[in-house]
Amino acid sequence: MPELPEVETVKRTLQTLVIGKTISDVKIFWPKIIKHPDDAEQFRQLLIGQQIEDIDRRGKFLKFIFQDIVLVSHLRMEGRYGLYQEDEPRNKHTHVCFVFTDHSELRYQDVRKFGTMHLFPRGTEESQLPLSQLGVEPFSDQFTPAYLKNILAKTHRKVKVVLLDQANVVGLGNIYVDEALFQARIHPERSASSLSDAEIDRLHQQIKVTLQEAIDLGGSSIKSYVNGQGEMGMFQQQLYVYGRKGEPCKVCETILLKTVVGGRGTHFCPNCQTS
Repeated sequence: MPELPEVETVKRTLQTLVIGKTISDVKIFWPKIIKHPDDAEQFRQLLIGQQIEDIDRRGKFLKFIFQDIVLVSHLRMEGRYGLYQEDEPRNKHTHVCFVFTDHSELRYQDVRKFGTMHLFPRGTEESQLPLSQLGVEPFSDQFTPAYLKNILAKTHRKVKVVLLDQANVVGLGNIYVDEALFQARIHPERSASSLSDAEIDRLHQQIKVTLQEAIDLGGSSIKSYVNGQGEMGMFQQQLYVYGRKGEPCKVCETILLKTVVGGRGTHFCPNCQTS
């Protein structure tokens, strides 16, 4: 699933491609992607004539901001957007097409059809699901060491599980939690409440550093992720632990291990990240 760096990269790419374009039609080939309103034709009619004024991100969600409405889109496992000319052939995984007045079209493609789209009156989207229960943004002023300490101190859950919870901090998923915990030298199975102030300070810093480095490199293309221009991310070449089970640690050369934490495959160095 695309995490914060990948969604941020898609957002920035789409900003260069579609801001200012006006929708002349919406073609929906898989209506189940449309979650709100639950009538796909109503979804279509609300968008026709709307101009894209901006594209934003909230956690792992994209926000297409129009004059009167906001489209909240989640890519799930393999969703992607691409800009095409209207007369270019569509592949079989194209499920929603936003046709513009200049005869280009933004196509949403999704092999597994898990993506979602919600449409809300502008200004109301943050007060309704799926955005209303999200936690703080890692690059916001609210995400401080004190905030992180507060959410960790009140639970005995494993630290990785707490960081994956989008109600605490948004945008973090398997890749960047594993990487941040490694850089902070914290074992993923540590009880959250057992972390010292010094460890929390390191973790807070490494969450932000890891995410920023990934954004700078366009995210991680582990499976099928590409940005809005079809380009792969490059951060996967910088990974220290994620996906490297059985390989030597880049720091100490100990063989990296993989376990399951909170139902998620978890990579760590048993020497650098002592329990």
